Amino acid sequence: MTFNRGLIVDGRYFDIPMISLKREAPFLDKFAERVETGDLERELIGVYYNFTLSAGSSDDFGDTDYEEFWDFMTAPIEFREFSLPLKKGYYSFRGYITNVSDEYEKILGEDAVFKGFTCKMIAKSPARMP
Repeated sequence: MTFNRGLIVDGRYFDIPMISLKREAPFLDKFAERVETGDLERELIGVYYNFTLSAGSSDDFGDTDYEEFWDFMTAPIEFREFSLPLKKGYYSFRGYITNVSDEYEKILGEDAVFKGFTCKMIAKSPARMP
């Protein structure tokens, strides 16, 4: 099953065949240390919402050109504005991309079809704080 809504990055809408959008919520500590009694002392900074996007074949991209999308997502930009489709509407956050990958599905003369596009988007700031 693919999603029927695209994503928005830096205000630009991309009509892509999303296969999955994995959400993670790591807890980041300013410090976490065991004391001599074995008890844990901890100062929590917050909870970050990070996402891994997986898209289908480049042949299934809607109005979005795959190569243009690849170039856009791999641009060396420190931070980006993401809006990702969730149950109701979109979840928006400022973050950065840590990894983008894909693989050739088939090579046809002067053309190629790609599959398995994945992208990790990491939040710059916590979504929730104590």
